[in-house]
Amino acid sequence: MPDAKKKPCRICLKWFRPDVRVGARQHTCGRPECQVIRRKKTQAAWRAWNRDYFVAWRIHARSESERTPEPLRLPHPLSKLPWDLAKDEFGIKGADFIGAMGGVLLRAKKDQLKGQVIDSKGDSVRLPRFPAKDQFRAQPVDSP
Repeated sequence: MPDAKKKPCRICLKWFRPDVRVGARQHTCGRPECQVIRRKKTQAAWRAWNRDYFVAWRIHARSESERTPEPLRLPHPLSKLPWDLAKDEFGIKGADFIGAMGGVLLRAKKDQLKGQVIDSKGDSVRLPRFPAKDQFRAQPVDSP
């Protein structure tokens, strides 16, 4: 085979010949270390693209379980809510869905707050000073 078919591995940067069955779609060499790294990157990209898959899978698996599932671990404000009451009213799937939705809303709100930087270390002397309050006393109004 001519050397023109060789290409560099995207992981280790060593030159390799792609498998004829894969052809131009192969981007990494066959070394086990490179394959492990490639697989980790592929799985991370899939999880980033399909963020909600495992949430739905867990909700379904918890509802199909033979034993009563333990309460969801939720962030601080949501953990204070009466989830046993929600489970009784909406069922296991409904309570888990509400908890997951609350977590998504809470994370979105926290992400919005991260963008609002509070600069409390600034110079306070640059702020305009308000004039002293007048010592104004109300005069009684004469009625006609």
